[in-house]
Amino acid sequence: MTFGEKIKAARLALNLSQTELASVTGISERSIYTYETQNILPRKSNLKKLSLALHVSEEYLTDEYESGPQEAPEEEAFLQRVHSTYGNRGAREAREVLQKAGALFAGGELDAEAKDIFMQSLMQVYLSSKEKASEKFSPKKRKKRSLKNG
Repeated sequence: MTFGEKIKAARLALNLSQTELASVTGISERSIYTYETQNILPRKSNLKKLSLALHVSEEYLTDEYESGPQEAPEEEAFLQRVHSTYGNRGAREAREVLQKAGALFAGGELDAEAKDIFMQSLMQVYLSSKEKASEKFSPKKRKKRSLKNG
């Protein structure tokens, strides 16, 4: 992948338009367009702004041989749902959790047993959170809240 392709892919993965990325980084929209289409490398300060806004390393953006982690279609669909429900911040946080979990399983110091324990713990947190959410947001509870407030 070229530098421009990486910028565009990372931007689209975060559901950002060129205008939104320009706003977040303080880099002109025209420059963003130029980086993506003409594969021109920005100066160091803009490279840093782009890497921070896109949640990727500067090395990833500039290394022509590193293609970076490709998300599975299911992961991308999940992130789209998160974005539509919780916005950019929620999608960014979900992506960070997925990336960190992926890095944990891809290597690191944990052995297979520790990774299994981590997954079991994660599943327990998920199920507990799901149960709490269903109690808090069940149709009965919503109806009672709306009657109270109405």
